[in-house]
Formats: sequence, C-alpha cells, structure tokens
Amino acid sequence: MIDVLAETFKLAQVFTISRGSRTEARVITVKVTRGGVTGLGECVPYARYGETLESVADQIATLPANVTRAELQGLLPAGAARNAVDCALWDLEAKAAGRRVWELAGLPAPGPEITAYTLSLDTPENMRAAAAKNAHRPLLKIKLGTADDMARLEAVRAGAPGTKIIVDANEGWTAEVYSDLAPHLLRLGVALVEQPLPAGKDDMLAEIARPLPVCADESCHDRASLPGLRGKYDVINIKLDKTGGLTEALELKRAALDEGYGLMVGCMVGTSLAMAPALLVAQGALVTDLDGPLLLAEDRDHPLTFDEAGVHPSDTKLWG
Repeated sequence: MIDVLAETFKLAQVFTISRGSRTEARVITVKVTRGGVTGLGECVPYARYGETLESVADQIATLPANVTRAELQGLLPAGAARNAVDCALWDLEAKAAGRRVWELAGLPAPGPEITAYTLSLDTPENMRAAAAKNAHRPLLKIKLGTADDMARLEAVRAGAPGTKIIVDANEGWTAEVYSDLAPHLLRLGVALVEQPLPAGKDDMLAEIARPLPVCADESCHDRASLPGLRGKYDVINIKLDKTGGLTEALELKRAALDEGYGLMVGCMVGTSLAMAPALLVAQGALVTDLDGPLLLAEDRDHPLTFDEAGVHPSDTKLWG
C-alpha cells in the first residue's frame, strides 16, 4: 500500500530567492506499507519544474502498490514524485531487513557533514545583520540574482568577515553580469558560485573565464544531464528532488566523480526526513547544503541533529 499525504511546515522566517518568497514548506510524505512494515519518504514539489502537490500526488497514484525500486526508475521520470517513493522503498527495505540503508547500498558508515546555512535574499542591511547573527557558522550560502547584488555581498562579508561564503544566483544573472561580478567574488573570498546563468542559456560559461568554481544546479538533474555540462561547470549540485531519489543520486555521484566534477549536495526547503537520505550522498562532498530543517519553525519527530560537527546521520526512528 502506498499512502500520500500533503503536509505543511512553518518556516522560522520568510525565505526569499530571486524567483519569490515563501513562509512555509509544503511537502509530500509517502508511506509504503508491506508485511506490517512502513517506509517513509518526503519530497518538495518545485514550481520551477512545473510540479505541484497535486501533480506529484497524481503521479504517485499511477504506481502499482507492489512497485519495486528497480521498476520505479522506469515508471516515473526524475523528479519529486519518484524521489519520495524511492526513499520510502529504501526505508522499507532497511526496516524489513533489520539493517541500515547505507549497508544495503554498499556504502561506508556515514558521519556528520558540515552544512552551509542559507541567508535568503533581502536588503543589504538585513543581510548584514543576518550574516553577523550567523557568523559563528563555518559556511554561509547567500541567495543573490537581482539588482544590488554587489551591495548585498559586501554587506554579508562585513557581517561575517571570517566565514567561508558560497553564492547562489538561482539563474538570475547574465554572462555579462557574472563576468563583471567574478573579480569581486574572488576579492571577497567567495569559494563557489552556483547556477549564475539560466539553465539552457548557459553556453557562455564555456567561453568566458571561470576564475572560481561554478556549480550546476538547475542545469543538472540526473546522469543524462552530464554530457551537456562539459566545459561549462566545475561542480554539480545533487538534489534528490531533481534526481528522482537516492537510487539515481548515488549513480549520479559515481558518474560525476568519474568525469572529474566536484560535488555539492543540496536540498529544497524540507524537513529532516528529506535530508536523511541526502546525507548519505553528501559523504565526502566538496559542499554539503542540507540546512532545510534549520530554516523551519517545526520539524519531524526524531529530527536530525545539527551541532558544531555538522548535520548527523538519522536515527532509525526517522529514516533508514
């Protein structure tokens, strides 16, 4: 049996990127029950890819109740719906076998990973205050992609002078804007820039200088994306809601490493249930960006632990 539930979790504060703002995380929770055992998975439908709570639920409703993970890969496309079911099936298999997911996947035992903490798009003054409040964190991710980005970046660096910074333009720049900003990004110690140009309109990245690592987010979904990234990107951002689950995410990780890409593992704004499988992919990544629960005012029961060592692997009461 496959149960689908739409749930809402309040955010701790308004979260803004170049495409808009939100005050809550709207997620789909999937429960797969067989033989008295229930596996759980979560996804966050993303309007950028035409997904809604309703469309994702409709996709899941087309699946046979006894679908296997192997069958699932061909029945649904890469995306949020497949992610929730795939992760629920991994959880189900682990619980039924009395083992951990990482064991079933043939992975080493996971440990904590230092995660970025995201500062949403705001006025330079407010972003400076947010940076100062979070200057104790080892890695800050800054949402940019509109006018006044230089002022915002200067303000964040002033607020957190000793913190490592990465920036995410969310497809908001042109090649000219990025070329103009790049020297200043270097001057301010930015370590990586994520998706500066729109997906599908990023060929210029192969022709202009890339003085700091450029990471593909919206331009990279699954293994089929890799050929189109050559010569344009140095790092890829793996998100399970894009890959369609842990199964494809692990394969994408292997393929990307074989091709020489650095790895970032990111998330939508979701709960600890969504982060738990992503943390298995994030082991050893160049950048881990799994701060979704830190942005929430409320989370799942048995949430992930975040401390000075980073985000810790899940307890079996949560997932895996």
